Amino acid sequence: MDNDRIKIIKTKLLSDNWYTLNKITYKYLNKNGEWETHLRETYDRGNGATILLYNIEQQTVILTRQFRLPTFVNGNKSGMLIESCAGLLDNDNAEDCIKKETEEETGYKIKNVQKIFEAYMSPGSVTEIVHFFVAAYSKDMKVSDGGGLADEQENIEVLELKFEDATQMISTGEIKDGKTIMLLQYAQIQKLIN
Repeated sequence: MDNDRIKIIKTKLLSDNWYTLNKITYKYLNKNGEWETHLRETYDRGNGATILLYNIEQQTVILTRQFRLPTFVNGNKSGMLIESCAGLLDNDNAEDCIKKETEEETGYKIKNVQKIFEAYMSPGSVTEIVHFFVAAYSKDMKVSDGGGLADEQENIEVLELKFEDATQMISTGEIKDGKTIMLLQYAQIQKLIN
């Protein structure tokens, strides 16, 4: 749907070192019918996908732990974050991406995934939309140790946690990642593991 209340005036590239940071000048038609000029920065890192792997019989979930520099510089003393498996789409569709990322990061080769929703995680500054998935897993799906790709400098620890413990880790502050919290709470609400 087009928005005739927005007119992009100018886009200036500020950085394309890791991803793309633009400064955008635009006009916005406010509720009084007046055009206002706004300046905002947008960070474009592409879109992503994330998944919660769950096992009904064992009452467990698969999560990952890895170092995240932005959390470290914002006061997370270890910089380590417990997260659901996730990755950028690159040129893949969301389903293909999450199957590939699941195998690379966790070592589980999954075939059937269920998309549950999409969400903007930080819409005030980041363009990324994340596609959320869930999938059942079993021990026979484990094809490698996982851990991520060495050429992407991924050093990912695979965690198999009791679902009850994982949800409790939200309250204790051990899990602070938004996408992971959303997936665990979705699993609680939908009673995926009960």
